[in-house]
Amino acid sequence: MAQWAVILPGPQWATERLFHNEGLAVAGAAGAVAPDEEVLLVADGHVVALCRAAKTDGDDLVLTYLRRQFDAPVPAEGVGGAGPVEVDPEFFRRLVSQLSGANAAGLPSWLVSVALPIEAGSPADAVRQFWSHVRELGPAELPAYVWPSGDELAMLAFVLGAEANQDPEEEDED
Repeated sequence: MAQWAVILPGPQWATERLFHNEGLAVAGAAGAVAPDEEVLLVADGHVVALCRAAKTDGDDLVLTYLRRQFDAPVPAEGVGGAGPVEVDPEFFRRLVSQLSGANAAGLPSWLVSVALPIEAGSPADAVRQFWSHVRELGPAELPAYVWPSGDELAMLAFVLGAEANQDPEEEDED
């Protein structure tokens, strides 16, 4: 079996970072990669995940995640090109060994909250309005508040997957 690297286009990488998906389809990358072969997913010059080729869907290469390292990616010097690129097995193993993966064992628990003040005539109507606002605003406008379990004072706001200052007084000081 060969080992591969696939470059994820910038707009798809920006979207992929926002959601927890089990896999993804890379447009136009089908071809040489066979089902069950391992693929390094590269974005912005860094390895961000280890995947397994699931199948092809027309011109799209369908991958399932084995390990993700979106927040601290591994530099992928020497990996580039269009479409899937076969990678030297030793180089591939070295990059894979640097991926810590997304194993939840032993990791701290993180809590996430989205708060919207909604006035409604009934609890059911309030819930409908809540989900409508979430869908309408989405990750580009609606901050998600994240903190480690048991440490609410460490709460951070995130918009579009990146930390975002939500204190208007601090913005006025700039």
